[in-house]
Amino acid sequence: MIMAMAPLIYHTPVMLAEVVEALKVSPGGRYVDATVGTGGHTQAILEGCFPSGTVLGIDLDPHALCVAGERLRPYGSCLNLVRDNFARIEEICLQYGFRPVDGVLFDLGMSSLQLEEGRRGFSFQDDEPLDMRFDPSQGLTAAHIVNEYPEERLAALLRRYGEERQSRRIARLVVAHRPVTTTGQLAKLVSQAGFFGRQRIHPATRTFQALRIAVNGELENLSRALEQSLSLLSPEGRLVVVSYHSLEDRIVKEFIRREVKGCLCPPGTPVCLCGHEPTLRLVFKGIVTPAEAERSGNPRSRSARMRVVERL
Repeated sequence: MIMAMAPLIYHTPVMLAEVVEALKVSPGGRYVDATVGTGGHTQAILEGCFPSGTVLGIDLDPHALCVAGERLRPYGSCLNLVRDNFARIEEICLQYGFRPVDGVLFDLGMSSLQLEEGRRGFSFQDDEPLDMRFDPSQGLTAAHIVNEYPEERLAALLRRYGEERQSRRIARLVVAHRPVTTTGQLAKLVSQAGFFGRQRIHPATRTFQALRIAVNGELENLSRALEQSLSLLSPEGRLVVVSYHSLEDRIVKEFIRREVKGCLCPPGTPVCLCGHEPTLRLVFKGIVTPAEAERSGNPRSRSARMRVVERL
Protein backbone atom coordinates (compact mmCIF):
# COMPACT_ATOMS: atom_id res chain seq x y z
CA MET A 1 0.00 0.00 0.00
CA ILE A 2 1.43 3.38 -1.03
CA MET A 3 0.78 6.18 1.43
CA ALA A 4 0.30 9.70 0.08
CA MET A 5 2.76 12.27 1.34
CA ALA A 6 1.38 15.30 3.14
CA PRO A 7 1.56 18.39 0.93
CA LEU A 8 4.32 20.82 1.75
CA ILE A 9 3.17 24.08 3.32
CA TYR A 10 4.88 27.09 1.78
CA HIS A 11 4.73 30.40 3.60
CA THR A 12 3.59 33.28 1.39
CA PRO A 13 6.48 35.79 1.51
CA VAL A 14 5.42 39.32 2.41
CA MET A 15 6.36 42.22 0.10
CA LEU A 16 8.43 39.90 -2.07
CA ALA A 17 9.17 42.35 -4.88
CA GLU A 18 9.73 45.21 -2.45
CA VAL A 19 12.22 43.16 -0.41
CA VAL A 20 14.24 42.12 -3.47
CA GLU A 21 14.33 45.72 -4.69
CA ALA A 22 15.29 47.03 -1.23
CA LEU A 23 18.20 44.58 -1.07
CA LYS A 24 19.40 45.71 -4.53
CA VAL A 25 19.77 42.05 -5.49
CA SER A 26 22.07 41.71 -8.47
CA PRO A 27 23.99 38.91 -10.27
CA GLY A 28 27.08 37.84 -8.35
CA GLY A 29 25.94 39.37 -5.06
CA ARG A 30 26.26 37.77 -1.62
CA TYR A 31 23.26 37.89 0.69
CA VAL A 32 22.22 36.59 4.09
CA ASP A 33 18.62 35.57 4.66
CA ALA A 34 18.59 35.39 8.45
CA THR A 35 15.03 34.04 8.58
CA VAL A 36 14.70 31.47 5.77
CA GLY A 37 11.39 29.89 6.80
CA THR A 38 10.16 27.86 3.84
CA GLY A 39 12.37 29.79 1.43
CA GLY A 40 10.08 32.26 -0.34
CA HIS A 41 12.29 35.32 -0.01
CA THR A 42 15.40 33.16 -0.35
CA GLN A 43 14.26 31.84 -3.72
CA ALA A 44 13.59 35.33 -5.04
CA ILE A 45 17.04 36.50 -3.89
CA LEU A 46 18.66 33.48 -5.53
CA GLU A 47 16.82 34.19 -8.77
CA GLY A 48 18.18 37.74 -8.72
CA CYS A 49 21.81 36.86 -8.00
CA PHE A 50 22.00 33.58 -9.98
CA PRO A 51 24.18 32.02 -11.34
CA SER A 52 27.30 33.54 -9.76
CA GLY A 53 25.73 34.94 -6.58
CA THR A 54 25.37 33.15 -3.25
CA VAL A 55 22.97 33.14 -0.32
CA LEU A 56 23.57 32.03 3.25
CA GLY A 57 20.27 31.10 4.85
CA ILE A 58 19.72 30.78 8.60
CA ASP A 59 16.77 29.38 10.54
CA LEU A 60 16.22 27.74 13.92
CA ASP A 61 13.32 25.54 12.80
CA PRO A 62 14.60 22.19 11.44
CA HIS A 63 11.30 21.41 9.69
CA ALA A 64 11.25 24.77 7.93
CA LEU A 65 14.85 24.28 6.77
CA CYS A 66 13.98 20.82 5.46
CA VAL A 67 11.10 22.25 3.42
CA ALA A 68 13.28 25.11 2.18
CA GLY A 69 16.08 22.69 1.26
CA GLU A 70 13.77 20.67 -0.97
CA ARG A 71 12.32 23.78 -2.54
CA LEU A 72 15.70 25.35 -3.25
CA ARG A 73 17.59 22.21 -4.29
CA PRO A 74 17.95 23.37 -7.94
CA TYR A 75 20.20 26.25 -6.84
CA GLY A 76 22.88 23.83 -5.63
CA SER A 77 26.08 25.39 -4.35
CA CYS A 78 24.67 28.93 -4.66
CA LEU A 79 22.86 28.29 -1.37
CA ASN A 80 24.13 27.29 2.06
CA LEU A 81 21.44 26.57 4.68
CA VAL A 82 22.40 26.68 8.36
CA ARG A 83 20.31 25.65 11.32
CA ASP A 84 21.19 28.18 13.99
CA ASN A 85 20.02 31.26 15.85
CA PHE A 86 20.42 34.55 13.97
CA ALA A 87 21.62 36.04 17.24
CA ARG A 88 24.93 34.41 16.21
CA ILE A 89 24.86 35.82 12.67
CA GLU A 90 28.38 37.28 12.81
CA GLU A 91 29.92 34.05 14.09
CA ILE A 92 27.98 32.00 11.53
CA CYS A 93 29.22 34.15 8.65
CA LEU A 94 32.78 33.96 9.95
CA GLN A 95 32.50 30.17 10.22
CA TYR A 96 31.41 29.88 6.58
CA GLY A 97 33.74 32.56 5.24
CA PHE A 98 30.75 34.59 4.19
CA ARG A 99 31.69 38.25 4.52
CA PRO A 100 31.45 40.99 3.52
CA VAL A 101 27.91 40.72 2.14
CA ASP A 102 25.78 42.91 -0.09
CA GLY A 103 22.60 42.53 1.91
CA VAL A 104 21.05 41.06 5.05
CA LEU A 105 17.34 40.28 5.39
CA PHE A 106 15.32 39.74 8.56
CA ASP A 107 11.69 38.75 7.98
CA LEU A 108 10.55 38.43 11.58
CA GLY A 109 7.61 36.60 13.13
CA MET A 110 6.09 33.22 12.37
CA SER A 111 5.57 31.39 9.11
CA SER A 112 2.43 29.67 7.82
CA LEU A 113 4.23 26.36 8.29
CA GLN A 114 4.57 26.90 12.03
CA LEU A 115 0.96 28.00 12.38
CA GLU A 116 -0.62 25.29 10.26
CA GLU A 117 1.44 22.14 10.64
CA GLY A 118 -0.01 21.45 14.11
CA ARG A 119 1.38 20.21 17.43
CA ARG A 120 3.63 23.27 17.78
CA GLY A 121 1.31 25.28 20.04
CA PHE A 122 1.61 28.57 18.16
CA SER A 123 -2.08 28.79 17.30
CA PHE A 124 -5.26 28.58 19.36
CA GLN A 125 -7.36 27.58 16.33
CA ASP A 126 -6.84 23.94 17.34
CA ASP A 127 -6.26 22.40 20.76
CA GLU A 128 -2.53 21.68 20.80
CA PRO A 129 0.17 21.17 23.45
CA LEU A 130 1.56 24.45 24.83
CA ASP A 131 4.97 24.43 23.16
CA MET A 132 5.80 27.48 20.96
CA ARG A 133 9.47 26.62 20.43
CA PHE A 134 11.09 27.55 17.12
CA ASP A 135 13.89 25.18 18.08
CA PRO A 136 12.37 21.88 19.33
CA SER A 137 15.63 20.97 21.07
CA GLN A 138 15.59 23.86 23.55
CA GLY A 139 14.29 23.29 27.07
CA LEU A 140 11.95 26.21 27.76
CA THR A 141 8.36 25.83 26.56
CA ALA A 142 5.19 27.87 26.89
CA ALA A 143 3.80 25.17 29.18
CA HIS A 144 6.66 25.72 31.64
CA ILE A 145 6.07 29.47 31.73
CA VAL A 146 2.30 29.13 32.12
CA ASN A 147 2.49 26.50 34.85
CA GLU A 148 5.67 27.34 36.74
CA TYR A 149 6.13 31.12 36.74
CA PRO A 150 4.83 33.00 39.80
CA GLU A 151 1.72 35.08 39.16
CA GLU A 152 3.55 38.43 39.28
CA ARG A 153 6.24 37.27 36.89
CA LEU A 154 3.67 35.86 34.47
CA ALA A 155 1.67 39.11 34.55
CA ALA A 156 4.81 41.17 33.91
CA LEU A 157 5.72 38.97 30.96
CA LEU A 158 2.26 39.37 29.39
CA ARG A 159 2.41 43.10 29.90
CA ARG A 160 5.94 43.51 28.52
CA TYR A 161 5.84 41.20 25.51
CA GLY A 162 2.13 41.28 24.72
CA GLU A 163 1.29 44.83 25.80
CA GLU A 164 -1.72 43.16 27.40
CA ARG A 165 -3.79 45.51 29.59
CA GLN A 166 -5.54 42.61 31.29
CA SER A 167 -2.25 40.94 32.23
CA ARG A 168 -2.93 40.77 35.98
CA ARG A 169 -6.38 39.27 35.55
CA ILE A 170 -5.14 36.74 33.02
CA ALA A 171 -2.21 35.69 35.21
CA ARG A 172 -4.46 35.35 38.26
CA LEU A 173 -6.95 33.15 36.38
CA VAL A 174 -4.25 31.01 34.80
CA VAL A 175 -2.56 30.35 38.16
CA ALA A 176 -5.92 29.44 39.70
CA HIS A 177 -6.57 26.83 37.00
CA ARG A 178 -3.18 25.16 36.78
CA PRO A 179 -2.17 22.87 35.21
CA VAL A 180 -2.95 24.43 31.83
CA THR A 181 -1.58 22.10 29.17
CA THR A 182 -3.15 23.02 25.83
CA THR A 183 -3.63 26.07 23.64
CA GLY A 184 -7.41 25.62 23.79
CA GLN A 185 -7.44 25.67 27.59
CA LEU A 186 -5.30 28.78 27.71
CA ALA A 187 -7.31 30.66 25.06
CA LYS A 188 -10.54 29.90 26.92
CA LEU A 189 -9.13 31.15 30.23
CA VAL A 190 -7.87 34.37 28.64
CA SER A 191 -11.27 34.99 27.09
CA GLN A 192 -12.84 34.69 30.54
CA ALA A 193 -10.36 37.04 32.19
CA GLY A 194 -12.07 40.34 31.50
CA PHE A 195 -13.81 42.69 29.13
CA PHE A 196 -11.81 43.07 25.92
CA GLY A 197 -14.29 45.31 24.12
CA ARG A 198 -14.84 45.30 20.39
CA GLN A 199 -11.52 44.38 18.87
CA ARG A 200 -10.62 42.69 15.61
CA ILE A 201 -8.21 40.22 17.17
CA HIS A 202 -9.03 37.27 19.43
CA PRO A 203 -8.66 38.09 23.17
CA ALA A 204 -5.85 35.52 23.46
CA THR A 205 -3.73 36.94 20.62
CA ARG A 206 -1.58 39.19 22.83
CA THR A 207 -1.06 36.46 25.42
CA PHE A 208 0.10 34.00 22.78
CA GLN A 209 2.40 36.62 21.28
CA ALA A 210 3.95 37.32 24.67
CA LEU A 211 4.56 33.65 25.41
CA ARG A 212 6.07 32.99 21.99
CA ILE A 213 8.43 35.96 22.32
CA ALA A 214 9.49 34.88 25.80
CA VAL A 215 10.00 31.23 24.88
CA ASN A 216 12.22 32.07 21.91
CA GLY A 217 13.97 35.17 23.30
CA GLU A 218 12.93 37.00 20.14
CA LEU A 219 13.53 40.60 21.15
CA GLU A 220 16.91 39.99 22.76
CA ASN A 221 18.04 37.92 19.77
CA LEU A 222 16.92 40.64 17.37
CA SER A 223 18.91 43.33 19.20
CA ARG A 224 22.06 41.20 19.12
CA ALA A 225 21.63 40.29 15.45
CA LEU A 226 21.13 43.88 14.31
CA GLU A 227 24.33 45.00 16.03
CA GLN A 228 26.32 42.18 14.44
CA SER A 229 24.92 42.83 10.96
CA LEU A 230 26.84 46.10 10.75
CA SER A 231 30.16 44.30 10.67
CA LEU A 232 29.00 42.04 7.83
CA LEU A 233 27.80 44.63 5.33
CA SER A 234 30.07 45.92 2.63
CA PRO A 235 29.92 49.65 1.80
CA GLU A 236 26.50 50.35 0.23
CA GLY A 237 25.29 46.96 1.47
CA ARG A 238 21.65 46.95 2.51
CA LEU A 239 19.96 45.89 5.75
CA VAL A 240 16.26 45.09 5.31
CA VAL A 241 13.99 44.27 8.25
CA VAL A 242 10.33 43.31 8.02
CA SER A 243 8.56 43.35 11.40
CA TYR A 244 5.00 42.56 12.42
CA HIS A 245 4.36 44.20 15.78
CA SER A 246 5.35 47.35 17.59
CA LEU A 247 7.87 45.72 19.95
CA GLU A 248 10.00 44.42 17.08
CA ASP A 249 9.66 47.60 15.08
CA ARG A 250 10.64 49.73 18.08
CA ILE A 251 13.93 47.86 18.44
CA VAL A 252 14.66 48.22 14.72
CA LYS A 253 13.73 51.90 14.69
CA GLU A 254 15.91 52.74 17.71
CA PHE A 255 18.84 50.82 16.26
CA ILE A 256 18.57 52.67 12.95
CA ARG A 257 18.08 56.05 14.66
CA ARG A 258 21.29 55.55 16.61
CA GLU A 259 23.38 54.35 13.67
CA VAL A 260 22.39 57.11 11.24
CA LYS A 261 23.43 59.76 13.77
CA GLY A 262 26.85 61.07 14.62
CA CYS A 263 27.38 62.14 18.22
CA LEU A 264 25.25 60.32 20.80
CA CYS A 265 26.21 62.46 23.77
CA PRO A 266 23.37 63.92 25.86
CA PRO A 267 21.98 67.25 24.62
CA GLY A 268 23.95 70.19 25.94
CA THR A 269 27.28 68.36 26.12
CA PRO A 270 29.79 71.05 25.03
CA VAL A 271 32.26 68.63 23.39
CA CYS A 272 31.55 65.19 21.92
CA LEU A 273 32.87 62.52 24.27
CA CYS A 274 31.38 59.41 22.66
CA GLY A 275 33.21 59.57 19.34
CA HIS A 276 30.32 57.87 17.61
CA GLU A 277 30.12 58.27 13.84
CA PRO A 278 27.19 57.33 11.60
CA THR A 279 27.42 53.87 10.05
CA LEU A 280 24.13 53.75 8.12
CA ARG A 281 21.99 55.98 5.94
CA LEU A 282 18.24 55.77 5.46
CA VAL A 283 17.09 54.39 2.11
CA PHE A 284 13.45 55.15 2.90
CA LYS A 285 12.21 57.56 5.54
CA GLY A 286 9.83 55.75 7.84
CA ILE A 287 8.32 52.42 6.88
CA VAL A 288 7.21 50.60 3.74
CA THR A 289 3.94 48.66 4.01
CA PRO A 290 2.26 46.13 1.71
CA ALA A 291 0.07 47.38 -1.11
CA GLU A 292 -3.70 47.11 -0.71
CA ALA A 293 -3.86 44.18 -3.15
CA GLU A 294 -1.40 42.19 -1.03
CA ARG A 295 -3.16 43.04 2.23
CA SER A 296 -6.44 41.81 0.73
CA GLY A 297 -4.96 38.63 -0.71
CA ASN A 298 -2.77 37.79 2.29
CA PRO A 299 -4.35 39.04 5.55
CA ARG A 300 -1.23 38.07 7.53
CA SER A 301 0.68 40.80 5.70
CA ARG A 302 -1.49 43.61 7.07
CA SER A 303 0.70 44.37 10.07
CA ALA A 304 4.00 44.16 8.15
CA ARG A 305 6.32 47.15 8.07
CA MET A 306 9.68 47.25 6.33
CA ARG A 307 12.68 49.45 7.18
CA VAL A 308 15.69 49.72 4.89
CA VAL A 309 19.15 51.20 5.51
CA GLU A 310 22.47 51.21 3.66
CA ARG A 311 26.00 50.85 5.04
CA LEU A 312 28.16 53.93 4.71
